Amino acid sequence: MKHSLIVALLISSSVSLAQDTKLWYNKPASVWTEALPVGNGRLGAMVFGGVGEELIQLNEATLWSGGPVKTNVNPQSPEYLPKVREALFKGDYPTANSLVKKMQGLYSESYMPLGDLLITQTLTNNQSSVYYRDLNIQNATSMTKFTVDGVEYKREVFVSAPDQVIVVRLTSGTPKQLTIKVSAKSILQHRKEVISNSELALRGKAPARVDPSYFNANKEPVIYQDTDGCRGMRFTLLIRAVSKDGKISSDTSGISIGDASEIILYLSAATSFNGFDKCPDKEGKDENKLARAFMDKAVVKTYPVLFSAHITDFQKYFNRVSLTINKGEGSKTNLPTDERLEAYTKGGEDPGLESLYFQYGRYLLIGSSRVPEVPANLQGIWNKSLRPPWSSNYTTNINVQMNYWPAESTNLSELHQPLFGLLKNLSVTGAVTARQFYGMKGWATHHNSDIWALSNPVGDIGKGDPKWANWALGSQWLTRHLWDHYLFTGDKKFLKETAYPLMKGSALFTLDWLVPDSSGHLVTAPSTSPENDFYYGDKKASGLSVSTTMDMGIIRDLFSNLIEAGKVLEIDAPFRDTLLKTTEKLYPFSIGTKGQLQEWYKDFEDVDPHHRHVSHLYALHPANLISVIKTPQLANAAKRTLELRGDEGTGWSLAWKVNFWARLLDGNHAYKLYRNLMRLTKEDNTNYNRGGGAYPNMFDAHPPFQIDGNFAGTAGVAEMLLQSQDRDLYLLPAIPNAWKQGSVKGLVARGGFVVNINWNDNRLETAEIFSRIGGECVVRTNTAVFVEGLNLESTSSDMGYTLSFKTEKGKKYILKGVVF
Repeated sequence: MKHSLIVALLISSSVSLAQDTKLWYNKPASVWTEALPVGNGRLGAMVFGGVGEELIQLNEATLWSGGPVKTNVNPQSPEYLPKVREALFKGDYPTANSLVKKMQGLYSESYMPLGDLLITQTLTNNQSSVYYRDLNIQNATSMTKFTVDGVEYKREVFVSAPDQVIVVRLTSGTPKQLTIKVSAKSILQHRKEVISNSELALRGKAPARVDPSYFNANKEPVIYQDTDGCRGMRFTLLIRAVSKDGKISSDTSGISIGDASEIILYLSAATSFNGFDKCPDKEGKDENKLARAFMDKAVVKTYPVLFSAHITDFQKYFNRVSLTINKGEGSKTNLPTDERLEAYTKGGEDPGLESLYFQYGRYLLIGSSRVPEVPANLQGIWNKSLRPPWSSNYTTNINVQMNYWPAESTNLSELHQPLFGLLKNLSVTGAVTARQFYGMKGWATHHNSDIWALSNPVGDIGKGDPKWANWALGSQWLTRHLWDHYLFTGDKKFLKETAYPLMKGSALFTLDWLVPDSSGHLVTAPSTSPENDFYYGDKKASGLSVSTTMDMGIIRDLFSNLIEAGKVLEIDAPFRDTLLKTTEKLYPFSIGTKGQLQEWYKDFEDVDPHHRHVSHLYALHPANLISVIKTPQLANAAKRTLELRGDEGTGWSLAWKVNFWARLLDGNHAYKLYRNLMRLTKEDNTNYNRGGGAYPNMFDAHPPFQIDGNFAGTAGVAEMLLQSQDRDLYLLPAIPNAWKQGSVKGLVARGGFVVNINWNDNRLETAEIFSRIGGECVVRTNTAVFVEGLNLESTSSDMGYTLSFKTEKGKKYILKGVVF
């Protein structure tokens, strides 16, 4: 297909800054990572933008393989724990590794694709003289526009949250020029039904079992047969075509519409998912009734009504935050986004692209995290594969947590709720796991989970590598999100009824999990630093150890947060005392011979010094146990760790390092890695350690695609502009030299403060702080400021300038830089 350079006329170089809310291209997508994502949290679509043949790949957030978690899958597990610990304390790592495999359970289930919508359009020829497609992330709409033989055709796609349907509108610039056939297919087992002359149904069932893509020991990795009557979810997809002047007919091959000026397609879908503990078949919801209800309510509404409701709903989230860098000067908005990424990868400047990437992460979270108890997975809600990478599940040794790093700070707090719902479910299955696998109290979660709240150590009972499969501190890390949500919102009801019970349950397991070593310290054993290995002895490698720094950081963080939560609620004083006494005995952080924060129980040498995981810096980020201000020696050790690890990595690893360097107040280094997140990557790149970046559609490239890097990149920018983990509002803590001038509006700090900042010459000019809940506000800046109307001016401190003032709920406070 040939495309004229006339496309450039569609994108003026003098276009307004609002253009930087668009990803645009001058050719259709040829692969999935060039297609454009739209979603409402439950329904997702990837729009390819073909001319004669359009492909829109579909997803539904609750469509997973399998069924509720099986129990008693490894009743012998507890008897091996003392033997594993004995071997570890002797330094017999091979024996410990072999024994701990006997403590594994089953693998997680997989997130499934729903199907494909295919639109075949009859054209005089398939050679378009003008072609353009985009994704406008400010109104969550994808648009494709092309001209054939003088007729302009347009397709618009959005996914409505208020009406729970996917809407596709096709129009022609000349009346009655649209002739199309609409069909659907799925790689899942399914059948098609003709509902009417304008409506088609695709009904099917997900597999009873799907093995992870990396696990190929079973002859049948995909099994549909439901032997116990409790596995295999049903689904329904409905497609309705509406046209005022077109001729419509249908059969099982699809819906045909001819001689139309405008066509509107309504897509409704639902599954039989009825909760993590309900059989999706015999106890499932009526997916046909659900899909029909969504469809019938939507089709009676006009396109403008549907679109207006969609825009209003979406923008109430998206428009809370804005970011402008260097007035957008030098932004390459005249280039298609793939070419724009390529120019940026080669070293070009593009402040608009940098702000677009930040906002794109927020867009993706709005589009993938709105279903109760079903958080965004490894691919958000967008997946085309029957056996997607890493099952497109919930990976809890960083990835699902990373998805939610921007939720609070970038003003999307409501979107955190699906994760909290999963945590409640995990506390139920996790209590069974703690008891059946270890004989312990509380609740535990391991490396992988899924919509069924799987919590056991995975590995198909002995086939998983313990360095990731047997990592046992998932609940402890996940509960940090509960505490952070309280800190950002001040919601004591949430703290009392949701956060505290879940945090305490995790702590109860932790107290049982800890064991004394020969020096009297309390340690974890077995312990890993996911997914890394160390050398011991004569260059022998192991990933299993005692008391890794990651474990100690997570446990200290949990205990500290739980102690403070108890004080806030004025409850559980004896339990607080237990936590305090236990904390005093925890194995301490250590600084190694290279000046680095030691990763392992001993100062072992890494097998891969540049490993993508930097788990031992959990205490720096997302926790706040290591701080440039409060613990400078440990902060220097963390910095040395990052220097030794290097700046390369997978997409999500690069994004984590952006946050690390921001916490170390090194904005230039954070910015360097943020730039690397936009390094153009193609689908054939699978260099796990040094191939990270962005695909042409700006999806994060692990590679392959993982959405966590998008979210962590957004969070990293927020950390560069505003930090509050030390309970002060540090304005512009890590502003890079490259961002000489700019403004950000709507970021949120702990304490319930909404912050707007303007800066020039890398110095704060003005800031507005809105207090949602009242209370003391401590502000830290790199230059002196004063509070307008309060006769308050900041004073010099060991780190910048600080001031403190009491705020009233609902009141705004203006800060201005002091001009000397």
